[in-house]
Amino acid sequence: MLVRLLYASRTDAVTPEMIDSILAQSRAHNPALGITGILCHGGNVFMQVIEGGRDTVNALYNAIVRDHRHHDVVVLHYEEITERRFAGWTMGQVNLARINPSIVLKYSERPVLDPFSVSGRASLAMLEELIPTASIVGRTT
Repeated sequence: MLVRLLYASRTDAVTPEMIDSILAQSRAHNPALGITGILCHGGNVFMQVIEGGRDTVNALYNAIVRDHRHHDVVVLHYEEITERRFAGWTMGQVNLARINPSIVLKYSERPVLDPFSVSGRASLAMLEELIPTASIVGRTT
């Protein structure tokens, strides 16, 4: 059974090296696990969609919760799905510093990433809107 999990977390400081490390690890391990998704970051906040088999997604989420780089980890949305929305990415990346702030503002009170103050559905809708804008990098197809 396929599921989609969207979570948010905070970190002490997002550095290019941290992002590169997370993405490299994801892209190296996710294909064998059948995991797809995207990582979004802005300020000191991460938001990530993980899609795959229920047991695998749950195990990966539990590992993220234990990861010292993440604090205040919270599930924003979890659902059973019939098909993947982010199937083209072993782990895509969205750097909100590089997109038009009006896309973020469309879904939140301020033009900064704050998934803790909006619904999970709003956060997921924002990520889905970024797909056709080519704002997600790291596509495998």
